[in-house]
Amino acid sequence: MRNRKPVDSQEAEPKREEPGIWPGRAEKAGNIHMIEFKADNFNLAQICRSGQCFRMNEAAENRFSVIAGRHYLEMEQQGERCVFYCEEVEFRDFWERYFDLKADYTSYLGKIAPGDSYLRSAAEFGAGIRILRQDLWEMIVSFLISQQNHIQRIRRCIDTICRAYGEKLENSRGGEYYAFPTPQALADLPEDGLMACNLGYRSKYVVRTARAVAEGEWDLEAVRLLPYPKAREELLKLFGVGGKVADCICLFALHHLEAFPVDTHIRQAMEAHYEKGFPMKRYEGCQGVLQQYIFYYELAGAGQP
Repeated sequence: MRNRKPVDSQEAEPKREEPGIWPGRAEKAGNIHMIEFKADNFNLAQICRSGQCFRMNEAAENRFSVIAGRHYLEMEQQGERCVFYCEEVEFRDFWERYFDLKADYTSYLGKIAPGDSYLRSAAEFGAGIRILRQDLWEMIVSFLISQQNHIQRIRRCIDTICRAYGEKLENSRGGEYYAFPTPQALADLPEDGLMACNLGYRSKYVVRTARAVAEGEWDLEAVRLLPYPKAREELLKLFGVGGKVADCICLFALHHLEAFPVDTHIRQAMEAHYEKGFPMKRYEGCQGVLQQYIFYYELAGAGQP
């Protein structure tokens, strides 16, 4: 880190390879690999607090960590410049897609109606949010747990489950972390077996769903290939999954950007600002992105009069 070549503030920005992301550079300091890049509309703090990912944590100011399946990543950000502490091959093969870095979120912002001052304010407030491409099984469990729950408690429940039933792994710095438990790891538990992890009544939702997946009654791989309406229909067959949870899974795991989850925050925003309903047709194909801007705006209390 100390020997890293300083960036010349007068140097012209390199030409972007993809919408919204400038080519970075890969470096190594000891055993630590680093990828440095710059991206438009990408803010790690906003993503961390957006309520879509429960294994991403703010370690210190401008420093974050995230666990996704068996992968572990540490990151830092100053303005638009980001550093991911991973090898280049892992960045290209996994994290670039996970954070949806190749998508042009400026185009989504540009679709907002000029006269919709509320939506424009919400989008400007949370313009650094990206819709993460997360694992389907992990999102099913996470959003089953999310029902009648708040974000910090959901994080604690998931961390407890991972420590109890996930595989213990080691990151590049020698620290330990836990993979998300497989369906098989949870399927043999009694229905109240996860109450010890503070899931309460949600324990039976997770255990029954784990059994359905482990026994082949519900096919994760098949659902990954379905269009939004069919995927939502299949998710609703799982015990404990309702419309909002199904839409959250479709949006945050399957990347169906037409999904528009409606919880208390969104319902209140719709009642206050869209008496005739949200203009879905106008924003066809990116409704879920705009939903996240609204949710984050309301969650932070910024949209309150």
